[in-house]
Amino acid sequence: MTESKTERAYRFIKDRIEDGRFSPGYRLVLDVIAKEIQTSTVPVREAVRLLEAEQLVTFERNVGAQVAFMHEQEYRYTMQTLAVLEGAAIALSVGLIDADRIRRARAINKELSAAVTDFDPRRITELNRDFHTALFELCPNPHVLDLVHRGWKRLTLLRDSVFGFVPGRARQSVREHEALLVLLESGASPLEVEVAARGHRTNTLEAVLAYQEQHHHTAAARPA
Repeated sequence: MTESKTERAYRFIKDRIEDGRFSPGYRLVLDVIAKEIQTSTVPVREAVRLLEAEQLVTFERNVGAQVAFMHEQEYRYTMQTLAVLEGAAIALSVGLIDADRIRRARAINKELSAAVTDFDPRRITELNRDFHTALFELCPNPHVLDLVHRGWKRLTLLRDSVFGFVPGRARQSVREHEALLVLLESGASPLEVEVAARGHRTNTLEAVLAYQEQHHHTAAARPA
């Protein structure tokens, strides 16, 4: 079936939101997008309305259409919960995470570092998830493990990746991953590991909230 102009505009914008090229707060200038996909502004406007219904785009008076910021409160609650649950899951896995598992996690982190250098937000997201999963998936408590998986799914619904729009966070995350692996290698106690894993998650939360606050103020200060 041939794709309609509205569908083409919708896919064009959504793909760029998902891969980080159109980051939160990015203004969607209809004329520019229309020229890029060689159509009129009408299907672009319709596509923006569809994306607004999905809460991926917002429309503000004197600002126009822009990529939506994450729902701050929901994101905060999800990240706080996941910090506690994933920290507990990894702590419970101490003793089960052997040298082979650490080597595997380190190899993933090395790939992640390369993806950061290439600035590939989608790949960064995949590898980040793979790294975390390599550590928490050995959790012997199935109830805790189920809750961690639910937290990750909820996070994906809120916004697949924060690394495309929070400057420097991906690189810092790679360093924190390595520090966590070194801690596991050193025979640290489950409590030490849990605190480090929880801190890693809350560092991302703080970086995202700081970014959103800064850019909300910037958007509000734009001239009419």
